[in-house]
Amino acid sequence: MSRLAIVAAMHDELRAVLQAMPDEVPRVRAGREFWVGHLDGHEVVAVLAGIGKVAAATTATLLITEFQVDRILFTGVAGGLGEHVRVGDVVVADGLTQHDMDASPLFPRFEVPLTGVSRFVPDAALSDVLWRAAQTVLAEAAGAQGEHLDGARLRAFGITAPRGHRGLIISGDRFVSTQNESEALRQALPEALAVEMEGAALAQVCHDFNVPCAVVRTVSDRADDAAHVDFNRFMAEVAAHYSLAIVRRALRLLAA
Repeated sequence: MSRLAIVAAMHDELRAVLQAMPDEVPRVRAGREFWVGHLDGHEVVAVLAGIGKVAAATTATLLITEFQVDRILFTGVAGGLGEHVRVGDVVVADGLTQHDMDASPLFPRFEVPLTGVSRFVPDAALSDVLWRAAQTVLAEAAGAQGEHLDGARLRAFGITAPRGHRGLIISGDRFVSTQNESEALRQALPEALAVEMEGAALAQVCHDFNVPCAVVRTVSDRADDAAHVDFNRFMAEVAAHYSLAIVRRALRLLAA
């Protein structure tokens, strides 16, 4: 039987997944709790990624080498960069780049040295499943029909018609929280839809091990001067519910 990893970026998201797993058992490696069990008929390992690229890379490596997972789904929050990307929207990655990778002039900016790669491409089939799952969940959210979504909760954050986006997500070891920073990123990487701190590192590890991965992010802010406002409340009341709903919908599609 195949084993799928569900990697969450924040505690609230992991907690929501674990509450839906009937038989999770923790195993500790490198100071991390990897929860082995089942979710909706799939054998899964759920784990908190940790914050930043190194933490995410360590987590992905352990999942592959110690727990023999053969697919990885990563879910978390991100700051919106694309012009039409709003709080409450969801972005599924078609590519992942480390925006703080710069070994120029020895190598082109953003290229990971000695790999020839600046944009790591998630698995197309797995990303398609996440995209379909996200579209369904967002439609339910817009109509306040979802199993895990509360329309009043969404409206409290000004979310009335959440949309899905698919494209480039960028990662770096910095919480982007000023208008100047986000504008600089838009100038350097105009295709970028969202910015976060882990996805590109996880994708690089999966590339090295030839393990399929896919990344989905809920937009919690616009990566500007108000990025810190109500972040923890958004995580608990919106993002965690999005993550669980999208992951469970994706598992149903994988089983179909």
